[in-house]
Amino acid sequence: MSDDPFLTHRRLLFTVAYEMLGSAADTEDVLQESWLRWSEVDASQVRDPRAYLVRVVTRQTLNHLRSQARRREDYIGEWLPEPLLTTPDVADDVELAESVSMAMLTVLETLVPTERAVFVLREVFDVPYEEIAEALGKEPSAVRQIAHRARDHVAARRPRVSVDATEQHRVVERFVAALNTGDLQGVLAVLAPDVVLVADGNGLIGAARKPIVGAEMLATYLVNGAARVRFVGVPVSLNATSGALFDVNGELAAAVSMVVVDGLITRLYSVVNPDKLARLDAAVTLTR
Repeated sequence: MSDDPFLTHRRLLFTVAYEMLGSAADTEDVLQESWLRWSEVDASQVRDPRAYLVRVVTRQTLNHLRSQARRREDYIGEWLPEPLLTTPDVADDVELAESVSMAMLTVLETLVPTERAVFVLREVFDVPYEEIAEALGKEPSAVRQIAHRARDHVAARRPRVSVDATEQHRVVERFVAALNTGDLQGVLAVLAPDVVLVADGNGLIGAARKPIVGAEMLATYLVNGAARVRFVGVPVSLNATSGALFDVNGELAAAVSMVVVDGLITRLYSVVNPDKLARLDAAVTLTR
């Protein structure tokens, strides 16, 4: 382990920023900017380097969140977080796994930047209100109010998911096998009647620009798409839940994260925007 606190806590800092941004690319930018600011500090004068670095990263992340909102206005179709391959141990921490899931990150996207920062720091990382207040330049009482509002907002939209990783993986394997063989009934058998597919392509590649709702419509759409190209799926851990990477003619074409409830897939988050598939060659270790 390095003696440099920034390197010691880098995985934590990555996780904090990623949960707020939903973008690994922007997270790396935030860490680079935070490192530059840390390198100008006399570390011997910092009483609690971990807390100090979380504050620095939070401030940089908020700056990115505000500029990110402007970029989203020009985005074509649905916007989804950038998916991550995650190490198996992340799923062992149930709260962390839920917080980094595609399903939860899409809920966090509906919060304004300050609410998202407060929610992530307080609910996921258990940062004291006083430290959050210092990072945000607000009074602790105001932060408590923001936290309460954010909790209510998330609770009303929090997705129901299976916490049984074995069940998740088994259902995803059945789904991938059925899709690979063009088995329409096999695909239907693992889809909930009101299943929803949300796809993110940003107009760069063929992707549904609006959510597809309903098992029969979705199964037909997927099987027809698989029939037109060589479509090979591999079950993986995406954002600490079961998902699949799909190749088309040997090229990575999609990362699909799935929500499994009572043995059926209720939601699919399909990222086909090639700009968001560039970091799926190695698993990322997330931590609290």
